[in-house]
Amino acid sequence: MNSEFTIAVHSLVFLANLPDHRASSESIAYNICTNPARVRKIMSTLRKNNLVRTKEGLGGGYTLGCSPAEISLGVIYRVISTGTLKPHWCSGDPDADCIVKSNIQTVMDDIFTESEQSVIRHLDQITIEDVLKKVKTAH
Repeated sequence: MNSEFTIAVHSLVFLANLPDHRASSESIAYNICTNPARVRKIMSTLRKNNLVRTKEGLGGGYTLGCSPAEISLGVIYRVISTGTLKPHWCSGDPDADCIVKSNIQTVMDDIFTESEQSVIRHLDQITIEDVLKKVKTAH
């Protein structure tokens, strides 16, 4: 999982909390405590997947592309973060004579793939609407 996933979820929850308004990348970035350019990059990916709509120019900004009840965290994860659970570096060497050294990559790849599928199944059960409700009732 990466910080882009967190930024995407935060952005969509922020927009869900402003159902009748557009939000600029600057206002979203301020709420998240990050850079507007980073928000725009993530929002571009969300727009390509119909999770947000954009309007350019004066009075422009971002709105949700559909109901917050229709956007699961699993969908966001698939769009933003698929494959990030697995480390970029793997130990071992498939061509080695040692059974551990030669097989550890395959075994760990399978473990990370199964783990990611489990995470996605869990995230599929949580919507942006659910997160917004929790945010509104948190202390």
